[in-house]
Amino acid sequence: MEDHRDRLVVVVTGYPEEMADLLATNPGLTSRFPRTIHFPDHSDEELVEVARHVARRASYRLDAGAEAALRAHLATVPRDRGFGNARLVRNVFEAAVARQASRLVRIAAPTDDELVTLTAADVEAATG
Repeated sequence: MEDHRDRLVVVVTGYPEEMADLLATNPGLTSRFPRTIHFPDHSDEELVEVARHVARRASYRLDAGAEAALRAHLATVPRDRGFGNARLVRNVFEAAVARQASRLVRIAAPTDDELVTLTAADVEAATG
């Protein structure tokens, strides 16, 4: 890092206490990472927007009920040390897709819209 500091940027991320512990493991690390930027947790609405983005990138969409179910779930999740922010939303999305697949397998000929739409039931099953 020192030899190429004019051409290299190293970013490390994590929970504040764990990052402090990491930097304390070696006396030289603190001087090599002189800046700390703390980002607050995303709001529920920001996390819903993250979910929309994740869904769009995977060619899915959340219907209004799915978004409402996600908001309801986010309102119950404690914002403690284990809170995952966007990781939490990605995990819910992946579980909702799995739930949607299980739901659609029982439909003889799902429509294109059904194949790409996550519903409240999908999100509720993913967060239940």
